[in-house]
Amino acid sequence: MASSAQRHHGTRHPDVPTTTPKPLPVLGRGLVALMAVAAGLSAAGNYFAQPLLDVIRADLHIGVTAAGLIVTAAQAGYALGLILLVPLGDVMERRRLAVGLFGLTALFLLLTATAPSGPLLIAGTALTALMSVGAQIVVPFAATLAAPAERGRIVGVVMSGVLLGGLVGRLASGALSELGGWRTAYWMNALLMAAMAVLLHRNLPRLPRPGATTPMPYGGLLRSTLALLREEPLLRMRSAVAAFSMASYSVQLTALTFLLARPPFGWNAAAIGLFGLLGVIGVVGMNVAARLGDRGRVQLVSGVSAALLTLSWPLLLAGESSPLWLAVGVISLNVAQQAGLNSSQYVIYALRPEARNRINSGFMTVFFLGGAAGAALASVVWSHAGWSGVCVLGGSLAAGSLVLWVWERVRVRTW
Repeated sequence: MASSAQRHHGTRHPDVPTTTPKPLPVLGRGLVALMAVAAGLSAAGNYFAQPLLDVIRADLHIGVTAAGLIVTAAQAGYALGLILLVPLGDVMERRRLAVGLFGLTALFLLLTATAPSGPLLIAGTALTALMSVGAQIVVPFAATLAAPAERGRIVGVVMSGVLLGGLVGRLASGALSELGGWRTAYWMNALLMAAMAVLLHRNLPRLPRPGATTPMPYGGLLRSTLALLREEPLLRMRSAVAAFSMASYSVQLTALTFLLARPPFGWNAAAIGLFGLLGVIGVVGMNVAARLGDRGRVQLVSGVSAALLTLSWPLLLAGESSPLWLAVGVISLNVAQQAGLNSSQYVIYALRPEARNRINSGFMTVFFLGGAAGAALASVVWSHAGWSGVCVLGGSLAAGSLVLWVWERVRVRTW
């Protein structure tokens, strides 16, 4: 009788030589859960500063624009790690790479926790974000282990961990700041990341190096990543759609802290972090999108998500003085963003399985560069035009993602 691994990924014909690659290990629920938690913890540190911007600004004596640069440094550092480090997953043993990145993230979280000034905090944030792309090694790792018929769901579960990590990270940093100061969250996450590195080392299976038969130098690997963006129109278009969507989402994340810290709200960091938990509903959107994608409805999800993202901004504008409308807008925007991201990942992971880490690298680099641009623009627009200006900016970026998706569908002539 065939083994469970063979039933999952196909049986071996008796005439096939013994050098044929062995079936991949079965991806059990426990391992999926571990990968989701690991991805979430890795992402969490990049979001700690968001509900703490006013607290950090006062403690380190920096201005609003400089405080906004902390968020920008996290996004930009992550984008740099995506382009420089994630492609290594196509030529290195992926378990070793993931464990190493988790360990280095723990180290740089300690550096951030001890930063005595704004510039050093920004530098520590950027270095932490650079190494925290271990989460984006784990996601294609899960996609590789998953059977094709459930790949969308598995990727959705692990990416839900990334989303929850950001949300819980914002909540935890706000709550911990009330107990032991804004640095406490960084100390705690450093310990958790070190522990997760050990757990991943013990539980992740060893996979063959994808590039073992065709060695590629590091420079060639980076050029190949950029070449994939040039050669694959769907990858290029989906990256642009996702970048505009993430820019819009990042505008809300950055400016919402400033809105809630001033009258008529006047909330403290813990309350701001708690309000951000509304975004957990985005997990529902991501997992519904994943199941619809596995059933062949990925384009429907993409279009509806981009439209909903755009329509969320008038609700957020009405929320300037109304917590109810603000909450509805935040929920709507989170659901739209996460569902749209999952639908785009479903499309790109099907393009070239042998280059999945480089595809993920190119896609996520453009994605988070969009987020960094949105965070930077949000701080500037907030300083000059307040919440109404922020909503115009966020709505325009969301509309850009919708226009790009329509353009993609017109070019390929399918809906």
